[in-house]
Amino acid sequence: MLVDSHCHLDPGNLKGQEPDAVLERARAAGVTGFIAIGVGGDPAAARHAVSLAERRADVVAIVGLHPHEASAFQPELWDELTRLSRHARMVAVGEIGLDYHYDFSPREAQREVFRRSIGLAHELGKPIAIHTREAADDTLAILQEERARDVGGVFHCFSEDVAFARKALDLGFDISLSGIVTFPKAETLHEVARFVPSDRYLVETDSPYLAPVPFRGKRCEPAYVVHTARRIAELRGVPFDQVAAETTENVARRFGLKDWLAAQ
Repeated sequence: MLVDSHCHLDPGNLKGQEPDAVLERARAAGVTGFIAIGVGGDPAAARHAVSLAERRADVVAIVGLHPHEASAFQPELWDELTRLSRHARMVAVGEIGLDYHYDFSPREAQREVFRRSIGLAHELGKPIAIHTREAADDTLAILQEERARDVGGVFHCFSEDVAFARKALDLGFDISLSGIVTFPKAETLHEVARFVPSDRYLVETDSPYLAPVPFRGKRCEPAYVVHTARRIAELRGVPFDQVAAETTENVARRFGLKDWLAAQ
């Protein structure tokens, strides 16, 4: 079995497609579990992720306030995200972190929301899913200062180098590889895929973004995680089935989903 550990399935990202049709295509391709991400400047996407997880046995959810929307923080929004985060089908807080590439929100606002979100994860006893782009030093510093090791989590859509990966692993976090690893020129990420220990990596699509080869440039969907896993297997020099088994086991451990995965 194979799990897409990070996909966006709300209407704003599916652009008119029905989530059930998208997920059935993925199941036909051999993907049996999905972690739906609900983020945005209003709670609609978060509500959708939780609702989808309530309705489908093969979906669980992660909700949070993305760094792009950090400036949208309001007590009412935060209260709603906190309420949704307590849902039994919600397995982590995220995706949260820092993005200094686009700076869609002021950096100080991003840092404040990141710290607040880690605090929520401590309160809930749940891990975090981290988004970081061109903010490596601040991301690591905040994780250390906020004792994020105690909750753990995953660096989603990892795009840093081996040196950063080593620091992330040392802090107790896992590495999630997306379709970027299939790009021929992504040599730095190829090194990460070879380096990361077998019990510390996950695979994802981050759909509808970053479709892997041979679909690069098209709208991504969870079915395509199979192509990412195949490329990882080539890079690691192991059978595809081994990558599927290892990443599924790592999802179960990281998010406490052993029973859920056994039922898929």
